[in-house]
This record gives sequence, C-alpha cells and structure tokens, in this order.
Amino acid sequence: MNPDAFGSTAAPCLLRFAFDPRFRLLLAAIGVRPTTSGVVVGADGLDVRFGPWRVRTPLANLLPAEVTGPYRAARSVGPRLSLADRGLTFGTGAGRGACVRFHEPVTGIEPFGTVRHPALTMTLAEPELFVHCLTRFHEDGDRSRS
Repeated sequence: MNPDAFGSTAAPCLLRFAFDPRFRLLLAAIGVRPTTSGVVVGADGLDVRFGPWRVRTPLANLLPAEVTGPYRAARSVGPRLSLADRGLTFGTGAGRGACVRFHEPVTGIEPFGTVRHPALTMTLAEPELFVHCLTRFHEDGDRSRS
C-alpha cells in the first residue's frame, strides 16, 4: 500500500452508531438511520454523518478522544446541543459512546455555521475502536511530519 498525501498507509476506520431499537422509529423520522449515519477516521481527518447532519474536520484539529457514558436517554437521542458549553451530541441510545474535543470549534447542528461546537459526543457501536483509530492516525501524522 502506498502512503497517502499525509504519509499514512493505514486504511480509514469506518464506524457505526449503536442504534437502540427503542429509538429507531424516532430517529428514522428525522432522517437518521444506519444507512445515513456513520463515522470515518482517516488521514484526511474526521467525517461524521448523522442523517442530514455532518461534521468534518482535519486531524490537526482533533484533541484526544475518550470513551464516555452511559447516558440518560432523554439527553442522548438525536442531534443535541448542550446549552452549558455548546457541545454537540449525535445520539442513538443511552449506551456508551465517545467524545472528541477540537482545537478550533466546528459547525454541525445547523446549516448556516453560526453555532460552533468545542466537542462532539457520539453513541458508537465500538467507542474504544474510535479512540484507537484517532490515536493511530495522530501517530501516523506525527511520524510523517518528523
């Protein structure tokens, strides 16, 4: 495999959201389904689709991620904006997830880009894998810049 433009030979990580069956119909009503949602971590950065919502940012903007949860369902289903810190949640259930913070806040909750988020929490099927993938691509990027 040839290195990409960023010097990484690692294949991108593709991750799924952990859809709680109790909330599938509610989420489907707003366009969030397993077929319209997912996370890609690669040398190009982070790309998160959550139905009609999307967050994209380069690797250099990502701080280390951590596994979080479980959560309360009322605060973890759907796209959610924290009034406390403007953090964004893409939630599909009350299980565990992963939270990543950004050096520079990103857009995501609304289409005009006026609200910027310092962090994104996602209820992923494999939150530990997400953390591992971010770490791996950060290390690959650090090596290619050395």
